Amino acid sequence: MDPLRHVKPAVRALAPYTLALREAPVKINQNENPWDLPKAVKRRVLAKALARPWSRYPDFDPRELLLALARFSGWRADGILAGNGSNEMIEALLLVTVGPGTRVVIPEPTFTLYALMTTILGGEPVRVPLSPRGTPVPEPEAKPRARLLAGEREGPAVPAPAGPSGPVKTQSLGVTYDVEAILKAREESHAPVTIVCSPNNPTGSSLSPAEVERLCEQGDGLVVIDEAYHEFSGQTVVPLLERHPNLVVLRTFSKAMALAGLRVGYLLASPELVREVNKARLPYNLNFFSQAAGIAALEENAALARSVGRIVEEKTRLLARLADLPGVRAWPSDANFFLLECLAADPKAVFAGLLRRGVLVRDVTSYPMLSRCLRVSVGSEKENDAFLHALGTALTEAGMDTTSGRA
Repeated sequence: MDPLRHVKPAVRALAPYTLALREAPVKINQNENPWDLPKAVKRRVLAKALARPWSRYPDFDPRELLLALARFSGWRADGILAGNGSNEMIEALLLVTVGPGTRVVIPEPTFTLYALMTTILGGEPVRVPLSPRGTPVPEPEAKPRARLLAGEREGPAVPAPAGPSGPVKTQSLGVTYDVEAILKAREESHAPVTIVCSPNNPTGSSLSPAEVERLCEQGDGLVVIDEAYHEFSGQTVVPLLERHPNLVVLRTFSKAMALAGLRVGYLLASPELVREVNKARLPYNLNFFSQAAGIAALEENAALARSVGRIVEEKTRLLARLADLPGVRAWPSDANFFLLECLAADPKAVFAGLLRRGVLVRDVTSYPMLSRCLRVSVGSEKENDAFLHALGTALTEAGMDTTSGRA
């Protein structure tokens, strides 16, 4: 007897969402906030937890947390649903909207859970490729390169291909969302749901509020914007909720809010839609400890905002340093991570070399369009310096001359 014959064939054909267990002193592979909540805040949460009986269920509806989220987000409390991370909110939303044959527009590469859950529920992901963006720019005269990763040293400029007006190089600007392609895919597939991660994991690409408004206006399908990293971009589409009842916004406490270990996320939408999505939420889905920690994190918003500012500053410093390293190219990003494109060396060899030196990044070479990329989370200054120093050695070990960029 084969018990697996009772599992949907479409599910059996899927690769699971998983992450290999690896340990490293410098862990910059999961886009976490490198700065924890202050110990005094943790003690407040612990005291609150110790003061209540653990043998009793948490609140069926986390009313206190929902009111705090309403004040924080600027949206009404009856239009907010909280859960065990934003992943649960993604699941609940798709449970009430996706059935056999339902089409869901998903620009890719992106967070793989959207397509995974759609397929498990019998739906059909409609995949819309992001658009590469690159600009040929004149190559300046060869001159000693500025500061490299291992310190001050000199080397020739990266060799450039010849163009009609002399040497040129192509400056990769990563990838961007193709709004026209998304709109076309929605119209042709008659998809009732479109999911866009903005800023996008793993590319760091964003949709502007004006582009999101276009998606909401041109069709009556649900437009789901996953704002897991919105704090780092400095923009949000929550103000659009007031005039677009087909807009859904997802958020998490796992990134900027420094609560990845306690799994708190929330969904914002019209109260009518939230009532329906709430039917798919499991009873008592958010334990009392996570509820208390979420409220405490919201009370510490000013301190957490400062940590976001530090991360953005560190990202700017990292990108500036990497611009001076031949053979790699860092893609711009609106989030707390960026993609590192290995132009000459094997990215898997670079990943392994970094890990040997105690630095863990994310291998995203299996994603569409990212076969030469690693994803790097922005850590503390100390962690980022360790990454920079380890990278130069890892590139050399992978067979690349870091003075020329040649393999």
